[in-house]
Amino acid sequence: MKLPLSLPLPPRPSTALLAATVLELVVLTGHLAAYPFGIAQERHTRRPAPDPRHAPGTGPGTGLRPLPGPPDAERPVVLLHGFIDNRSVFVLLRRVLARHGRRHLASLNYSPLTRDLRTAAGLLGRHVEEVCARTGQREVDIVGHSLGGLIARYYVQRLGGDQRVRTLVTLGTPHGGTAVAPGAGIHPIVRQMRGGSPLIEELRRPAPGCRTRFVSFWSELDQVMVPVETACVDHPDLDAVNVRVTGIGHLALPVHPAVATAVREALESQQTRESTATSTGTSSVA
Repeated sequence: MKLPLSLPLPPRPSTALLAATVLELVVLTGHLAAYPFGIAQERHTRRPAPDPRHAPGTGPGTGLRPLPGPPDAERPVVLLHGFIDNRSVFVLLRRVLARHGRRHLASLNYSPLTRDLRTAAGLLGRHVEEVCARTGQREVDIVGHSLGGLIARYYVQRLGGDQRVRTLVTLGTPHGGTAVAPGAGIHPIVRQMRGGSPLIEELRRPAPGCRTRFVSFWSELDQVMVPVETACVDHPDLDAVNVRVTGIGHLALPVHPAVATAVREALESQQTRESTATSTGTSSVA
């Protein structure tokens, strides 16, 4: 018996999506291997900051020479990971920032058992105060991946963190809420990330006078952000620019070299600007 020739074929995934999915699996594998090394919190003392000439990955014998830092290189950068993750996800980004003169880099691990994003935002606020006291700086920059970016935004917008945070960079953060898989909603903090949740609606409230500059990176192939545009900051009171990333997915955002370079440039930029980062390592300014 012959099958009818008119049977519809299942849609083929695009080449870009297939490549991004493969990269996501590679990133996941590598991150699982690195995960145990980031479980413990960072330990800091009040000793002077290390000489950037001896930053990890630079110096004699490495073939890499540190580049001179920007005028504001003394401002600390706080790195905040996503849900069920830890500081190990920022290994590459830390190296890029240190390589370009950033002297004070700090990561915060928050517990996956945290049941309220507001609690994590309060913890972030205390951590920022400790970083400022340790380094003698009045302001910090923050880079947050996924949930980490939302925690940082709540701290800035609702807890007065804009007095401490000059620039907040978010990577694949559900600013407008995401339609996550139903099974994932069993965790309270995941429910807070859903579109229309009380917390997301709270972030839609007016925020007059907010001093922090927002730079949000969003990827058109991010399968965790549904819809993908939810990773854009859309608020009339916030000084924000949204950067479209092409060719990579959610997990690759904090580890891709092109994105790391774009993040560094965003932190060094004195003014917001529209730009597009691509997985080929190039960027253009619109």
